[in-house]
Amino acid sequence: MTKKYGSLLALNQLSVQVQQGSIYGLLGPNGSGKTTTLGMALDVIKPTSGSFSWFGQPVSRSTKRRIGALLETPNFYPYLTAQRNLEVAAEIKGAPPSQISRVLHLVGLEQRKNSAFKGFSLGMKQRLALASAMLNDPEVLVLDEPTNGLDPEGIAEVREIILRIAAEGKTIILASHLLDEVEKVCTHVAVLQRGVLKAEGPVGAILSAKDSIVISAANQQKALDVLAQLPFIASYHPEKENIVLTLQDGFNSADVNQAMFAAGIVLTQLVVRRKSLEAQFLEIIKQPS
Repeated sequence: MTKKYGSLLALNQLSVQVQQGSIYGLLGPNGSGKTTTLGMALDVIKPTSGSFSWFGQPVSRSTKRRIGALLETPNFYPYLTAQRNLEVAAEIKGAPPSQISRVLHLVGLEQRKNSAFKGFSLGMKQRLALASAMLNDPEVLVLDEPTNGLDPEGIAEVREIILRIAAEGKTIILASHLLDEVEKVCTHVAVLQRGVLKAEGPVGAILSAKDSIVISAANQQKALDVLAQLPFIASYHPEKENIVLTLQDGFNSADVNQAMFAAGIVLTQLVVRRKSLEAQFLEIIKQPS
């Protein structure tokens, strides 16, 4: 799908497929096209070109009933209780009132069902919004920045609820600019940058960067010659008096040390350099389109 706002290209030929039962994250900085993508998928924003489908079908009233969504700041009547607010929401959605007890329990608010919304913390308000989105027992839950503005405790609470909902077999699509949130919650991720899809796939494959190994030897050139012959070395390059290398899957620093010793090279340094998630993300979004 593509979306233009005048001369602004908000989304450029995005094509993704979300598998049933996955927790699919749209990850990117503010302005990357995440909210635009969700808005079009929920049929509240019209794409400039392209199309989308739900459950293998064009969007319709029946497909929309199978989707729950939370796109904006929770908006409830401040002086009504959690129970009464959900009763109003259920009436609007045509959901059975019998679902209210279930969703309050799901989000951990059954003990506060008779408390007024105005007295809720931000985390509790977000949890009530999740309960409202689950009233019609949707197959898919769509969330836009579900932990935005929450304190660490609130983030942990919402994260736990998302995982609990997913454990029921629901498919969850969420947008976030928080790397930590996506890594801890999602099974799959699409990385967006200025409306362009930069990477897509299982979280482990996209965001789990390989560690680098830094070695030093008295004879750097000889060490480089040996590295060129080792089949399990994925890449290597000199860095001042050191050599930085990455390994093929299934190998570690002990294999490097053993191979060097067998070649008659005693390493004066061998250090595993952990690449941060932030560094990996910056590498992804800086890749040329």
